[in-house]
Amino acid sequence: MFETFMGKSYADSPKYIYEYLAKNYPGQYQFIWVLNDKHAKIPYDGIVVKRFTRKYAYYLAKSKYFVFNIRQPLWFRKREEQVFLETWHGTPLKRLAFDQEEVTAASPTYKAQFYRQKQEWDYLIAANHFSSEIFKSCFMYTDGHMLEIGYPRNDLMYDPNKDQIASHLKKKLGIPEDKKTILYAPTWRDDEYYGKGQYKFKLKLDLDLMKKELGDEYVVLLRTHHYIADKLDVSGLEDFAYNLSKYDDITEIYLISDICITDYSSVFFDFANLKRPMLFYTYDIDKYRDVLRGFYIDMEKELPGPLVYSTQEVIDQIKNIEDMNKKYAKRYDQFYEKFCSIDDGNASKRAVEAVFK
Repeated sequence: MFETFMGKSYADSPKYIYEYLAKNYPGQYQFIWVLNDKHAKIPYDGIVVKRFTRKYAYYLAKSKYFVFNIRQPLWFRKREEQVFLETWHGTPLKRLAFDQEEVTAASPTYKAQFYRQKQEWDYLIAANHFSSEIFKSCFMYTDGHMLEIGYPRNDLMYDPNKDQIASHLKKKLGIPEDKKTILYAPTWRDDEYYGKGQYKFKLKLDLDLMKKELGDEYVVLLRTHHYIADKLDVSGLEDFAYNLSKYDDITEIYLISDICITDYSSVFFDFANLKRPMLFYTYDIDKYRDVLRGFYIDMEKELPGPLVYSTQEVIDQIKNIEDMNKKYAKRYDQFYEKFCSIDDGNASKRAVEAVFK
């Protein structure tokens, strides 16, 4: 049974583990995918069930293996013979769970719930040694098996045919092939929300100015976090800004992105596998770092690109991208070595061989 982001998408590490299993062990498993869109089409004959339905509960009871990238339902009780593989969904920048002093907008019993749920994780994937050390602390994960094997969701970025795949994706999404692409992928803000798991987001990039200054050469791909409830308004900019927030698999979006702009999202740990330029639009860093969350790394000293605080700075850096690349080349190499050096296109294989006996 596979589930990513509460049934919102067919994506992330569970997708790549599923496809590896289906290709390499045909006929050996029955696959269940949790997807809230019951009309979703997935390859390899997986059975689609909607989250929190009777069928969902049935397969939770019946399945031998679980591959989730989030926590399992609080009411679920894993039997001894069942095996739970938790892939999680990113290398942590922001303080998590037991490393957070206060959990904004979460249930008061959040930490107690987290503690009980992580007790049922037989395996936990870490993309790098940094993550495995953090997970031991923030999840108090000391009893299960830590798989320090790279991220299955990053396998695609090492595919020998990734350029052809990218070209096909651009055609499919209607993105002009003669333009370079800038991905903007911000995360949510913990203190700006409508309700649990429903976060507000106001776009702080001036897309009109970006189009005026960069539109001859570039287009912008927008991708918000799955928690963000607000719809981005790109009306009047349809030939420049493409809202891909509802596109299932962000790894495929990385492949078609020449430059990445993000903030405090784990996006940059994964995008760095491509060794393409990144900049960090951190207009509210003081509040985010010192009040809301706190970070595991020093962004000013370790990130493989500049911190910028206005749309004009973003534009200036992109116009001088070669100078930026040279300036951050050494830091990028160090960042890649620390966070990406295990990834090689075979993380799914390693996960399957460790877990599926």
